[in-house]
Amino acid sequence: MQNFTGRLAVVTGAGSGIGRELARSLASEGCHLALLDIDETAVEETAGMCRAPAIVVSTHRCDVADAAAVERTADDVRAVHGVDHVNVLINNAGIGSVEGFVHGDRAAWELTFDVCWGGVYHCCRSFVPLVIAADEGVIVNVSSVNGMWASLGPNRTHTSYSAAKFAVRGFTEALMTEMRLVAPHVDVAVVMPGHIGTSILSNSQARLGRRATTNLAETEAAFQATAPTTPAEAARIVLDGVRAGRWRILIGPDAELLDVALRADPEGAYEPSFVEHLHEQGAFQGLIDPV
Repeated sequence: MQNFTGRLAVVTGAGSGIGRELARSLASEGCHLALLDIDETAVEETAGMCRAPAIVVSTHRCDVADAAAVERTADDVRAVHGVDHVNVLINNAGIGSVEGFVHGDRAAWELTFDVCWGGVYHCCRSFVPLVIAADEGVIVNVSSVNGMWASLGPNRTHTSYSAAKFAVRGFTEALMTEMRLVAPHVDVAVVMPGHIGTSILSNSQARLGRRATTNLAETEAAFQATAPTTPAEAARIVLDGVRAGRWRILIGPDAELLDVALRADPEGAYEPSFVEHLHEQGAFQGLIDPV
């Protein structure tokens, strides 16, 4: 898809971070928007940054982990925009958790998986038929570098988030072939961001129903300060990739470095020496603990 002007895009997780910047970038190109987020206040703030006389911007409070809620939202999008199709579907919503599988909180583990993978699945079930109904469409599913490397280093568990992001990646790569068979006018892309300076830490704590710790603000500030890529830069890379027809979009120098390292030494990817190599290359500073 080369041009977003006059198109309709559905963006999940649009209340902050990459989702907000994607919405702003699309709006600047004259794209109509349906913005989804569980945080109603945040998504309305995003909409306020996007609204312009030439475009229609709607907001929808939606828990993407809830299949029925997503289906109702798809009906609302059709009604509000008065259309029977969607041109762009960007499944960006997600939360993070380092709950372990064996000793961690099962509810937190499952909620992380349900949002990060279930959200993509439910939104594709409800919105992909609308994308197919368009004359030209694109489905963009945001995975993660943890969709190709299931780790935050040797000292922390990361099973739920990694399992979900691997599921997103695998589903999207398979969906690419399926769309070529059943709807060749629809492109499919998987996005794998590295360390992006978003508010995922505080957003995740809120979604998991946990009280913010006293040092959360300090931790998140450090997380954002050490990120090599901003949400705005990430959004630009995603949309440039869509315009270029790329199906595999890596975001950030750390993601690019990890991709090369994994190809060079797949068998050693979960050894401490692999993390040492990443640190020596300056990747994931502030995100992966030193060995």
